[in-house]
Amino acid sequence: MTTPGPLFIIGGHEDREGDRVILKAVAEAVGPRKLVLATVASHNPDGYYESYRDAFDDLGIGELVELYLEDRAETHDPEKLALLDDAAGVFFSGGDQLRISSQLGDTPIEERIREIRAQGGVIAGTSAGASVMSDTMLVRGPSSESYRIGDLHMAPGLGMLRDAIIDQHFAERGRIGRLLGAVAHSPRVLGIGIDEDTAIVVEGEDFRVLGSGAVYVVDGETVSQSNIAEGSQEGALSIYDVRLHVLSSGDGFDLATRRPHGVPHPAEG
Repeated sequence: MTTPGPLFIIGGHEDREGDRVILKAVAEAVGPRKLVLATVASHNPDGYYESYRDAFDDLGIGELVELYLEDRAETHDPEKLALLDDAAGVFFSGGDQLRISSQLGDTPIEERIREIRAQGGVIAGTSAGASVMSDTMLVRGPSSESYRIGDLHMAPGLGMLRDAIIDQHFAERGRIGRLLGAVAHSPRVLGIGIDEDTAIVVEGEDFRVLGSGAVYVVDGETVSQSNIAEGSQEGALSIYDVRLHVLSSGDGFDLATRRPHGVPHPAEG
């Protein structure tokens, strides 16, 4: 049985001109085969393909092709589906995550992308392409301020990563408040905030961190109280006993135990 391929979930603005640590890792995972750049998230994808073509040019992938959809009906177009033939990976660029989920959800193209991963292929996403990886995704909400109970908007994502909510451009846009709000809504899920030029690489029940920034994991399992249900729409969030981990490049995290690698649970001493 083939092991599903890795997920590269990138916080946005990954380096495309210098060391390109994240893109090099994607290219290494794809190898000398085809990578499909899915620019579906953008309302105007001009320039995306050229930027990534130049960034991947000397990194060893065999071919980079662009997949763009004007509307959902094109997901049934044989020529669009053929772009995914023999692909070793799919890379979702940034834009509007709701455009990805609404265009691709329950379509032949989504099915083919899932098949690629099931056969060991790479699925990567940056910015909006990162948010859509989780089963529930953040669509919009205020940054750089305390979370107000009525401010958050969420929607179903593609569900590549289960039981988690992804937020991106995290420290740069001050999004800790809205990620806490998302976890308060559903404490069973992990909130994962990813800085720019930073990625998590998910393989099985583990992920490791790549890049120049940090990854913030908000765990609501230990929450003892919050006002998410009783507070007014304009009121600030209260949440007690939430657990926070901050990880940097090289660190790993076990999604099953909800613990950083090598760190015992507090109850275990």
